Amino acid sequence: MAESSSDESETTFQLYKDRKEWKDVVPVPQDDGEQPIVAIDYTEQFKDVFDYFRAVLQSGEKSERALELTKDAAALNPANYTVWQYRREILKALNKDLNEEMDFIEKIIVYNQPKNYQVWHHRKVIVEWLQEASKEKYLTETVLAKDAKNYHAWQHRQWIIKTFNLYEGELEYIDSLISDDIRNNSAWNQRYFVVMGTTGFTEEVLDREIDYTLSSIKVVTENESAWNYLRGVLLHDKCGLSRNKKVTDFCQDLYNSGNRSPFLLALIVDMCSEQVSQGNKDPLYNLEMAKTLCKELAEKYDTVRAKYWEYIAETVDKKSNKEDSQVDAEQ
Repeated sequence: MAESSSDESETTFQLYKDRKEWKDVVPVPQDDGEQPIVAIDYTEQFKDVFDYFRAVLQSGEKSERALELTKDAAALNPANYTVWQYRREILKALNKDLNEEMDFIEKIIVYNQPKNYQVWHHRKVIVEWLQEASKEKYLTETVLAKDAKNYHAWQHRQWIIKTFNLYEGELEYIDSLISDDIRNNSAWNQRYFVVMGTTGFTEEVLDREIDYTLSSIKVVTENESAWNYLRGVLLHDKCGLSRNKKVTDFCQDLYNSGNRSPFLLALIVDMCSEQVSQGNKDPLYNLEMAKTLCKELAEKYDTVRAKYWEYIAETVDKKSNKEDSQVDAEQ
């Protein structure tokens, strides 16, 4: 879609005020008040198009020419909600072929506005009207191929998958994205979304996802996305963070090998905190280990969050004192 400042657009575009078919319309200028604090220096084309758009909006005209006007207005300001909303009203009033509109908006998304909320919202509404989503996964894949972390594309993809039950093949697609970029947090998030929307974290699935994540962590131990996913998976483990033997053995082996990834240390701290809060005297995941790791994180491995780790150390210590006090009271 053309920018309002484009010289080429200015020279090839015929102003609406010069078009014979628009002579019956009185343009409505933008009202910025008598003394605007900061007057925007709009191009002549921009002022012309939106003066006529305001006139059409005011009169409620829904016609072929009004539809074409919304196209020009959207090209100049694709983030204008009112333009897209009125375009949808015209589409309905004229009973237009919505498949043509789908083709129109696809080109805008793919080639010009892949990160524009209003454009994606327009697409979503048209899909809802059609109740047809067969092209949507391909569209989002096209956009994600250019930017694998495009939030709008992921949001649209999740909505499509959930609304039209299009989960089939999604895990395989996610695997390909993670293979391309193991740190792609959006893909890890999508994996969680898919599991939750299909099988849920049954014991079998839980075990499978733990294996998958640990294998990924072995490749890149500093991958925060995988560590976060592991935490999310363990939330569904009835034994908690610190009692899944496969995970605890993995973390202990990694730690003993000399690895000091802040994400590894942070998970061990949380394991210790869980054990302490439950009043357990675990030989590995205990108060002393938590305080030691918090000190190391604050002073060496995660110094940016030093105050945070000092706070966590104090919090775990308080949990320990509380548990000791409860034990004494019961005795």
